[in-house]
Amino acid sequence: MNHRFVGIPGLTDVPRVAVVVDVMRAFTVAAWAFGRGAERIVLASSEGEALALKESWPAWLALKDGAPAAGFDTVNSPGLVRSLDLVGRTVVQKATAGTVGALAVASAPLVLCASFVVASATARFLQTESSGPVTFVVTGDGGRAAEDLACAEYIGQRLAGGDAAAAPYLHHARTSRAAADLADGLRRGYQGIHPDDVDLCLEADRFCFAMVARQEDSLTVLRPVAVPYHPVGVR
Repeated sequence: MNHRFVGIPGLTDVPRVAVVVDVMRAFTVAAWAFGRGAERIVLASSEGEALALKESWPAWLALKDGAPAAGFDTVNSPGLVRSLDLVGRTVVQKATAGTVGALAVASAPLVLCASFVVASATARFLQTESSGPVTFVVTGDGGRAAEDLACAEYIGQRLAGGDAAAAPYLHHARTSRAAADLADGLRRGYQGIHPDDVDLCLEADRFCFAMVARQEDSLTVLRPVAVPYHPVGVR
């Protein structure tokens, strides 16, 4: 099956099935938010929209890329989000690449958001819920981000039914520019980065759910969908 791997600038049509990949860090953070009990994640197109949604719904939590900022509850850091109690909460997320990619394909019939932590679950979901080729939206660096492309390729191999080991794909991600930038930011003392962020982004198949984005009223909403394990092993 001929899957397609494109960057956000290469989206010239609406795909039937889209998997939007952002490993470092948006969709690792989203998975951790669901792991900590969040009910749903609203994907915002701008920081202004995120703050407006939070103003309208004060019980919602808002997070963004970069350093902490007024009005936002936290940032796109899995190391920070994993310590939060999010049971039953709605989270509003704005990221530099991931949310942009998801909103770009929001009108597609099936949209999933993914990273390594939900990679095999995403593949299993696609095996049961879709047919035909998948458009993998590689969100980082105009479609050239090594960590996002590696994750997309890993999901593609798992989707094809192969017992693909994660290690070679994780190596590409660990040696990516994004991983180096996070490590450099940590050394420089930048706020919004946790020492465990890179490791958490590379913890393959930690969660047994896929993350499906759908339109709810005027919002693009991400929710977890549990995916049963099957004997094609997770590594």
